[in-house]
Amino acid sequence: MIILVLNCGSSSLKYQLLDMKSDEVYDLIAKGLVERIGMETGCLKHQATGKEPLIKEMPIEDHTVAIRSVMDALLDKEYGVLNTLEDIEAVGHRVVHGAEEFVCSQLITDKVVAQLEKCSVFAPLHNPANILGIKAVSAVLPTVPQVGVFDTAFHQTMPPYAYMYALPYEYYEKYGIRRYGFHGTSHRYVSAKGARFAGLDPENSKVITCHLGNGSSITAVLNGKSIDTSMGFTPLEGLIMGTRCGNIDPEIVTYIQEKEGLSASEMSKVLNKKSGLLGLSCVSSDGRDLSAAANEGNEKAKLALKKLTYDITKFIGAYAAAMNGVDLIVFTGGIGENNVRLRRRVCENLTYMGVKFDYDANVIAGEDVMLTLPDSKVKIAAITTNEELMIARDTMNIVQNEE
Repeated sequence: MIILVLNCGSSSLKYQLLDMKSDEVYDLIAKGLVERIGMETGCLKHQATGKEPLIKEMPIEDHTVAIRSVMDALLDKEYGVLNTLEDIEAVGHRVVHGAEEFVCSQLITDKVVAQLEKCSVFAPLHNPANILGIKAVSAVLPTVPQVGVFDTAFHQTMPPYAYMYALPYEYYEKYGIRRYGFHGTSHRYVSAKGARFAGLDPENSKVITCHLGNGSSITAVLNGKSIDTSMGFTPLEGLIMGTRCGNIDPEIVTYIQEKEGLSASEMSKVLNKKSGLLGLSCVSSDGRDLSAAANEGNEKAKLALKKLTYDITKFIGAYAAAMNGVDLIVFTGGIGENNVRLRRRVCENLTYMGVKFDYDANVIAGEDVMLTLPDSKVKIAAITTNEELMIARDTMNIVQNEE
């Protein structure tokens, strides 16, 4: 089945075209990125497998134009891979927030779109873009089935004592205020893949997955199901991230607002865009820049990296306690897969668990690799994530079942 996977951001669109023969057998036909949607000059970066890349700058007024540019690239005689758009048999969308409405991936219908619009209040920067992508595909490929795959769905197995906040219960009933969690598609993928890689049964295991990137979250996966995760009502909660502060005393928010005379939206910008590694280091939100600055002796950069290491270590310890043990810890995401120094520093704090770290294996970046010695009581692995493949799998299975 030829499936187009779309990940629509507010001003960008990532895509992959895959030929799904089964859950495990597939071919990546093409992938790409459309940037600066809605700006004066947009950019399409398209790469078909086995062909030269196509980079094209042009006005891209909205997501409909962006998707049409993707279709044009896929059909291009020199850079394309399709003879006709009718070759596309289904489209899978990453949707950030499904609230409590969606506990699994869903075939897109008018009713589903209406429910997603209601969920937009929880993710105002993401869900509207996801919905625009769905509607744009409907305009270009009106008869092709579409499937929504939700970041929050995997975490809907959390028990109430894990997802509820100790606020007046009426706020949950009136406004849906609770912990939802994010990066669920990645956590679902790497927890199962990592368990098999380590020789464990995904449905009989205790796994802690660390999705570390500009946005980071850690999840406790018991017997294949999420029972707790570090992000909450929004992706702001949890450990320190690129520009997000993570966990802080809530009173700090009102205190700074009063001292600085900030509105609620201005304060949200401070917490989401000006904090985290960027705010603490005063250097950058990028771990590579921080590592370079730390190597040059920048103390604030060193502090930010130590804070990240400390937060990861704390959550791992907490989730091991929540599951009464842990069999496997997984590092994934841009930082988790590639920052070997961070992995080493975290794992050196886990010797109390019986972790025996394999320093030689840890030099490998960007690949699936076991990071512990054979006699380590707890196994640790770096596992490459593939959210697009997970979306394609769900899309294929849902469409085939509908047929």
